[in-house]
Amino acid sequence: MDVRERSLLNHYRIRLRQAPFALVALASVVILFTPASGVPSAPPGTDVIVHLTLFAALAGTGALARLPPRPLTLGLALYAGASEVLQMLLPLGRSGDPVDVLADLAGVALGLTAAVWAPRVRAATSRSVLSD
Repeated sequence: MDVRERSLLNHYRIRLRQAPFALVALASVVILFTPASGVPSAPPGTDVIVHLTLFAALAGTGALARLPPRPLTLGLALYAGASEVLQMLLPLGRSGDPVDVLADLAGVALGLTAAVWAPRVRAATSRSVLSD
């Protein structure tokens, strides 16, 4: 394989690594900015779980895409706050909720922690399997 082919493969590897983050980001826009009339009814507290899970997925896939941690964290924190403000201001029939922002930030912490620990757990598990 020559240098040009390796360069092309690396280009696609990077894009494939970023694809899950892009898909989750697109899903977040749909989830966070769907008008109230399109949001299904759910038991109380479900909204917080959705926010936590969504931002954990954004942070985790962002980390797997090898986005720099500080800008990723800052960007997601800003997105969390801005999304709630926009829900209040846009004619969506939705309201902003500070509890949702807290759930978003907890999700970011959870997603980044999982992204850091998952490879370590996988490595420890494979080491223990190999030594057995």
